[in-house]
Amino acid sequence: MDIMVATLEILKYTIPSLVVLTSSYMIVKKFLVSEIQRKQLAIFKDTQDTTLRLKLQAYERLVLFIERISPRQLIPRVYDPSMTVRDLQQAMTMTINGEYEHNMSQQIYVSNNVWETVKNVKEQELTMVNRISQTLNPDAHARELHARILDIISKEEDDLPTDVALKIINAEVKKVLSFGSM
Repeated sequence: MDIMVATLEILKYTIPSLVVLTSSYMIVKKFLVSEIQRKQLAIFKDTQDTTLRLKLQAYERLVLFIERISPRQLIPRVYDPSMTVRDLQQAMTMTINGEYEHNMSQQIYVSNNVWETVKNVKEQELTMVNRISQTLNPDAHARELHARILDIISKEEDDLPTDVALKIINAEVKKVLSFGSM
């Protein structure tokens, strides 16, 4: 009987302690799980913000690239009055390729469509410069090439490749911004 009383006395203190311990464990566990989820969500949001910022910077750089290889912007930057057609052609080709190589890393932040557009614009600009140069005397004054290029792009009825590329980039930036603000 004494053993029974002692056992009941022990259970009288043990059972409430176990109930308190179990409920405390459950509360702490729930708190820790929700705290971990909150921190993971914060890290995810920070990562998304950083990624969005990097994407927008990539689009900005590609817009700048497209603008810089546009003949209206490129020719005044590389033209020198002492140049020949060959010299201007080489200067334009080297500048376009250099600008492209400088911006190649941006492809990891933009869609395949935008990157393919950028590559195509570069190739179209190079093809135009080379095609027009071939119709002229390589030793003629560079102003002939300059004038011919400006004449061709001013008579172009469709949008120039650079204009099309800028429209595609702008449309994609709007999509990225609308998705990023969700």
